[in-house]
Amino acid sequence: MTAVDGPTGLLSRALAQTAGVIDGAGVELAEHPTPCASWDVADLISHLLHDLRQFTVRAEGGQPDWSQPFERVEEEWLHVFEAGAERLVAAWRTAGAASAGAALDQQTAEFAVHAWDLARATAQSTEGLDHEVAIAALAWAHGALKPEFRGAEAEHHAFGPEVEAPEDAPAYDRLAAFFGRDPHWPAHDA
Repeated sequence: MTAVDGPTGLLSRALAQTAGVIDGAGVELAEHPTPCASWDVADLISHLLHDLRQFTVRAEGGQPDWSQPFERVEEEWLHVFEAGAERLVAAWRTAGAASAGAALDQQTAEFAVHAWDLARATAQSTEGLDHEVAIAALAWAHGALKPEFRGAEAEHHAFGPEVEAPEDAPAYDRLAAFFGRDPHWPAHDA
């Protein structure tokens, strides 16, 4: 990461790559399963759109309401995501990275791991995903993703137990594994 990128620039890169993966996910794949066990492709994208709105509230100095479930979005995913991403980055640029604390790093990690999820679910290559985004997301996760946040989804845990991945595995596979995904999760034919 260069000094020009900074935390806001890195988030912008994570959002851009997520938009690219969304662009490759046609609506005909809406009901395909994802590495996020209870979400199909449309649910995962809807979750990302919800995150954009909530993260923008945070960037604008408000308090996000995470108690509200996301609404399922069935179409125009890319347009809605790009507009939301633009608003989020603009809000952080206005607020300044100094006011963000760890929020920018957490948001970058959220979009990084879900870009991997969506790429795998829609049979897109993960090799072109931004390596520096993955490394930054993994660094944040190692400091923030505590054991008490892990467990079974049925017990309302957001993250599964860490899955083993070799130290020399690609950065996104290590990121996915740390977030409780199987790095070899089978992609489905698109």
